[in-house]
Amino acid sequence: MQTSHLLRKTAVVLAATALSFAGVIGSTAMAQDKTWPSGPVKVVMHTKAGGSSDVFMRTLAKSLEPEIGQPVVVINSPGGAGAAQLARVRAAAPDGLTLGINTLTPLTGMLTNLKGVFSLDDFSWIASTQVDPNLIWTAEDSPYRNLNDLIAEAKRSDKKISVGGFGSIGSTQYIALSMLERAAGVEFEWVAFNATPDIVAAVLGGHIDVGMSNLSGAQSYFDAGRLHGLGVLAADRLEALPDVATFEEQGYQVNNDWVQVRGVFGPAGIPEETQQQIADAFHRAMKDKNYQQYARNSGVIDSWMGPEAYKKFIYSMSDTAEVALEKAGVK
Repeated sequence: MQTSHLLRKTAVVLAATALSFAGVIGSTAMAQDKTWPSGPVKVVMHTKAGGSSDVFMRTLAKSLEPEIGQPVVVINSPGGAGAAQLARVRAAAPDGLTLGINTLTPLTGMLTNLKGVFSLDDFSWIASTQVDPNLIWTAEDSPYRNLNDLIAEAKRSDKKISVGGFGSIGSTQYIALSMLERAAGVEFEWVAFNATPDIVAAVLGGHIDVGMSNLSGAQSYFDAGRLHGLGVLAADRLEALPDVATFEEQGYQVNNDWVQVRGVFGPAGIPEETQQQIADAFHRAMKDKNYQQYARNSGVIDSWMGPEAYKKFIYSMSDTAEVALEKAGVK
């Protein structure tokens, strides 16, 4: 099985930045540098509390606060498939005190329902933090034990199988599901949610058949034996769920580059030196032992791009998203 191009690219960036990263580990904390204003650092999320990105930021905040010597305030601003978050971040002063955590959701949004409302140039793309594959799962007592069971039922039944995921048609997870639909020759019913806990509740309550998310937001339910994984969209199995086979292992040829990415962004106009300070601080905080334990248990891959590399990556992934949307029949 070939390693995903995106994961290889992330690994290359990690290796390329390792020396510079090591050089800042012992440096003076950012709070001591006057180019970053003092005061609470607000981090705006596009999901409700409990989603994968929210769990990531609240976990990282515990090591980020002592790193920068300033409080970190996580603000949940769901709605409009990311529009509420984007509007809040874009309107903020470019001083580094208001940031956001992005996934690929704003990229697909700017090409679909948010086209003409927001653009990549409205923001400063500061640092990458995580690569997080998408996972399809269902309730532990479901008759579906793998993707082949799911696909067989989808072909046999007159009623479409319902799959819940984050965002409306055209979202990151919708595109991931559409890849499986094309590979298997079936159609599912997409049900949009604003956070992973809502998807889990709908599956466990019997309101939808299957859920799709990243592992981190659903990890506790797997640990409790309440969810069962059907397949992971990645080149390799997740370390935290070694018994869940990849899509390709189960015979479905998909684009393994299409994994979730998390990073830090802010309003346009943040000075380059401040952007670099923010990136360095986030990356130093990610070295914390407790954060690393969370990351490994959640099956995410650390990513270390700074402002220059991350901006190039975001624009490149926007091009990739445009192609994926066209293949999904959205554009």
